[in-house]
Amino acid sequence: MKRRVSRCAGSVHVFSFLLTSSDRRNIASTSARQADITLTVDGKQVTVPQGSALIQACEAAGSPIPRFCYHDRLAIAGNCRMCLVEVARSPKPVASCAAPAMQGQVVFTNTPLVHEAREGVMEFLLANHPLDCPICDQGGECDLQDQSIRYGSDRTRFHEIAGKRAVSNKDLGPIVKTSMNRCIQCTRCVRFANEVAGVEDLGTTGRGNDLEIGMYVEKMMNSELSGNVIDLCPVGALTSKPYAFHARPWELKNTESIDVLDAVGSNIRVDSRGVQVMRVQPRTNDDVNEEWISDKTRYAYDGLRFQRLTTPLIKGPDNRFVAASWPDALTAIADGLNRTGAAGNEIKAVAGHLADTESLVVLKDLMNRLGSDNLASDLSSSYGNAPPMYGVDIRSNYSFNSTIPGIEDADAILLVGTNPRHEAAVLNSRIRKSWLHSELVVGMVGARADTTYGYEHLGDDAKALEKFLAGKTKGEFTERWAKAERPMIILGSMMAEHADGESVLGMLARYVSASGSRVMREDWNGFNVLQRVASRPALYEIGFVPSRAASSATPKFIYLLNADEVDPASIPANAFVVYQGHHGDRGAALADVCLPGAAYTEKSATWVNTEGRSQLGRAAVPPPGAAREDWKIVRALADVLGVCLPYEDVVGVRDRMWAISPALVRWDGLERTSFEFAKVGLKSLSGIGQKTPSGEKIGPAVSNFYQTDVVSRASVTMAQCTRAFVTGEKESGKAAVEMHA
Repeated sequence: MKRRVSRCAGSVHVFSFLLTSSDRRNIASTSARQADITLTVDGKQVTVPQGSALIQACEAAGSPIPRFCYHDRLAIAGNCRMCLVEVARSPKPVASCAAPAMQGQVVFTNTPLVHEAREGVMEFLLANHPLDCPICDQGGECDLQDQSIRYGSDRTRFHEIAGKRAVSNKDLGPIVKTSMNRCIQCTRCVRFANEVAGVEDLGTTGRGNDLEIGMYVEKMMNSELSGNVIDLCPVGALTSKPYAFHARPWELKNTESIDVLDAVGSNIRVDSRGVQVMRVQPRTNDDVNEEWISDKTRYAYDGLRFQRLTTPLIKGPDNRFVAASWPDALTAIADGLNRTGAAGNEIKAVAGHLADTESLVVLKDLMNRLGSDNLASDLSSSYGNAPPMYGVDIRSNYSFNSTIPGIEDADAILLVGTNPRHEAAVLNSRIRKSWLHSELVVGMVGARADTTYGYEHLGDDAKALEKFLAGKTKGEFTERWAKAERPMIILGSMMAEHADGESVLGMLARYVSASGSRVMREDWNGFNVLQRVASRPALYEIGFVPSRAASSATPKFIYLLNADEVDPASIPANAFVVYQGHHGDRGAALADVCLPGAAYTEKSATWVNTEGRSQLGRAAVPPPGAAREDWKIVRALADVLGVCLPYEDVVGVRDRMWAISPALVRWDGLERTSFEFAKVGLKSLSGIGQKTPSGEKIGPAVSNFYQTDVVSRASVTMAQCTRAFVTGEKESGKAAVEMHA
């Protein structure tokens, strides 16, 4: 196995060469298929895979083992010693996280020796720990509290200590609050930063009682995944800065839902108190986000409180909005439609980033009943808004076909027009994980970026891609790609908005479908499109694309559904514009009538991620003011317009979704496109983009990771992150250039 070793700043500790427990399981299953091993734990026989850690065998036998440093998804450190167990014929207690399970072992987890060892460890940990539990944000969900009650003693022998160790706090940025006096040196944060986040600045300095965790050169933790260290920290040393002193865990209602601020569909838990979202935390789903979420997913929720539309608005003669009732607003829309005289494809619907599947289905039905096929997304696009002849009627042409866990099976990845770190931060961590623990090589066509893993830059335009696919590029990646058993292509969704988008799509389709290509075969589909907008996979799934005739029509009536990225120049001056959404952002400023909708935490809705996986988000809080669920608003408007839609409740809407595509309501499942249909899809793409690429550079799709949608743009925390990490970086880079000049 190839080892990529990363050293912590100012420390001699090296963690990256160690294998995580999940790696051990993978090695065990994919090696020589050695026989499982059987051992005895507390009198129970248990069989585990070869290579499992002793702590996993104990858990499989139903014997819980306390731990502070051990984590399933991180390298094993073995430095807290809380997981000590007794093993027959061993002279002293054994750290079960670092000891491999062996055939015929006899293990005891509940003996006097084990109790005494755990009490001793807990006594050492509490010797320097501050007594500030009443004011600690970790109170109520602190591992140290729970385990000190369960395994600790009611007294201590360290009465002679005059003062406890004091450690200065670190400034890790606007997200993570530090109280380093509470740190127990479990090094989970260090291992996460080095292995998962790819920020190799965090480490340990000093030894023994003087050991500290921090940066050797003081700086903020610049990572899109930094908030996960809060969940990993077993004590209150790392807590949430925006959430500090706002609520206690026993005051909160927990709702399982789905994140919609990117197209990964991370599983989240929304914690609310009353009508307010207090925090967002990850839920474990090994097929999607493991147990990580991005900082935008975790902290943009405060944007749900600002700049909200809470009542219908009608623009008056003086171009100022006036509050109105729902009947008046819907009547004004009907009058506007009649006044413009719009008919057929002169009526246009534009769907935005945060449009849920139910509302898209109802809006499409309404447009079709009005005789219009003029449907589009709010991002200018040649491929994305193109008619079905461009292939969006076959799922494999716009989906991440390899699946997110399938990234770990690839041995070569070609990134085209994408920076997964900013477009899908959690998915990017999968690529880094595979790059660290396997022989994976990565190549990139597009703007250079810090991806947290090494790659070979092949060029920054479509001509460079054409040269590579023709075999005219020299280098290590080209050689490895030619020999790869499971090569993977990841095409960024921004290529649908690029001048050479059709050329790139066509040349990739012809390359993948050529005889001898290993990218797509019956047991492997390595052709992937990485969507970055939550609504776009569902938009393609239900056929929310314009017909041939509609694409050239001039609209007189435009309906914007959560469309805040629409280009104002694309809206005719005399068009009547309706905006439906939950924030008074760019789309609302263009509208004649604004209808307040519900945000993703305020409605039960279906979301389709970049793989095509359908998931159900649930309402955690009610919509504010007069805001309503989006599909209900469109359904009410249909009645006012005299259009009969065949459903009255959400069950009827989902029956309609079933009729369109049964996969939409098979939540938490993933239906892959068959090899035969995938080949048909590639054939439909092979005929486009025959012209020579213009050579226009492929720029980054996301210029500011922290502000990509209406919710994050309204978030105070995301604004602080922008100032700290985006604006600050640009200013420091500009200063460096000026100094160099």
